[in-house]
Amino acid sequence: MNGAAGTQVNTVDGGGGGEPVGVQIQQSRRLPDFLQSVNLKYVKLGYHYLISHLLTLCLIPVMAVILIEVSQMNPDDIRQLWLHLQYNLVSVIICSAVLVFGSTVYIMTRPRPVYLVDYSCYKAPEHLKAPYERFMQHSRLTGDFDESSLEFQRKILERSGLGDDTYVPEAMHQLPPQPSMQAAREEAEQVMFGALDKLFGNTSVKPKKIGVLVVNCSLFNPTPSLSAMIVNKYKLRGNIRSFNLGGMGCSAGVIAVDLAKDLLQVHRNTYAVVVSTENITQNWYFGNKKSMLIPNCLFRVGGSAVLLSNKSVDRRRAKYKLVHVVRTHRGADDKAFRCVYQEQDDAGKTGVSLSKDLMAIAGGALKTNITTLGPLVLPISEQLLFFGSLIIKKIFNKHIKPYIPDFKLAFDHFCIHAGGRAVIDELEKNLQLTQVHVEASRMTLHRFGNTSSSSIWYELAYIEAKGRMKKGNKVWQIAFGSGFKCNSAVWQALRNVKPSPDGPWEDCIDRYPVKIVS
Repeated sequence: MNGAAGTQVNTVDGGGGGEPVGVQIQQSRRLPDFLQSVNLKYVKLGYHYLISHLLTLCLIPVMAVILIEVSQMNPDDIRQLWLHLQYNLVSVIICSAVLVFGSTVYIMTRPRPVYLVDYSCYKAPEHLKAPYERFMQHSRLTGDFDESSLEFQRKILERSGLGDDTYVPEAMHQLPPQPSMQAAREEAEQVMFGALDKLFGNTSVKPKKIGVLVVNCSLFNPTPSLSAMIVNKYKLRGNIRSFNLGGMGCSAGVIAVDLAKDLLQVHRNTYAVVVSTENITQNWYFGNKKSMLIPNCLFRVGGSAVLLSNKSVDRRRAKYKLVHVVRTHRGADDKAFRCVYQEQDDAGKTGVSLSKDLMAIAGGALKTNITTLGPLVLPISEQLLFFGSLIIKKIFNKHIKPYIPDFKLAFDHFCIHAGGRAVIDELEKNLQLTQVHVEASRMTLHRFGNTSSSSIWYELAYIEAKGRMKKGNKVWQIAFGSGFKCNSAVWQALRNVKPSPDGPWEDCIDRYPVKIVS
């Protein structure tokens, strides 16, 4: 339940050390201008990833040249070659050994393709909707918030970009709220099982066929674990490789996909399921510390289930192929580590505090991530311009702005984590994207709120529902999370992708996009 909300809180004292009587909300420090500072070591890291696949890149053109030469040979040329080889046994042995060795190395080092067969997003029932007026009325009736905090929440909601159709869990609709362990378990079950039932139904894959299960939920980690709850519900097989990721924030969905990908490199011919969610019931903040009230205003119920496969037969029906995963962790820096921090306030009430430095830290993590990702995805022309500008800057003038590559040349669609309106605005500006590129993120925030690590899947579903995903299109999913982390996943569409049945946008896509009031 961690995200970059992008809001700075200032309180105005009434004098004499009394309680704050007014609240001012300002946009926090914006993302750093990427043109001002790009660290060369991260460029080197990206090229290291590229060079690590150099053998494969070299073998492919060599094999292509050989095939072209063979295709141009006539029967006489083949007979002459055979006669030559008959009397040159050493050459035959050497050539055969080279071919066998090269083929073996290629087969052994080639990563197995990972296919995204399908995915599903949970949509809560209508009675769990929390429109603006009801949210504010309920907050007032709980009696936990003073007038200053209520005014603060009102202003945050007005500027949040959230609409009136987002959902909060059942326990938060009660008066007084009932954030019990049982209620939290029920929320988790409704979200996870709801998404998984839809996934298994749409793909016709039997749960017993799942070999890998990865579940991520940042703030709710009961015993038995959430992954164990799924194993028990669907009676998964006894030798399943199950993992439960906790405390990793809104970017944990990409981390879970990366873990599943690595496991699919080891275990042949199997399916992996990745479940991403967040639990709100036990993590609602009932205090008056402004920096800890922001998550109440932004986070909403949601979750996703993704079916991955390394079976070659699944390529025909899969939607996407996983191309790259790039992960950035800034936890070594103390400010980055504490910028999204779960703690207790002075009254002993637990919540997640968002630092006023959050946007700047998110910008630094993003800069690192895209600098590493660039060499893997950008056209060679953009890479040369980018790398050349860095060299010139390094040698001649440190004040020269480096060339920022045009990522629109590498990707057709962008799924930016819907952590908050300010994050989307700043990424649109810094990456020079158009309104269409960020439309999926804005509309997901409006319709479903910040659903944490699952938000990037609601965004992908939006693009599909609009009929924009064509064969060969590349999608960039990018998410931020506590720690502080910035993670990217790149997918390529294997066909013209249509939305799956009973998708999250099925009953409302015709109403979108909507105009967001400033």
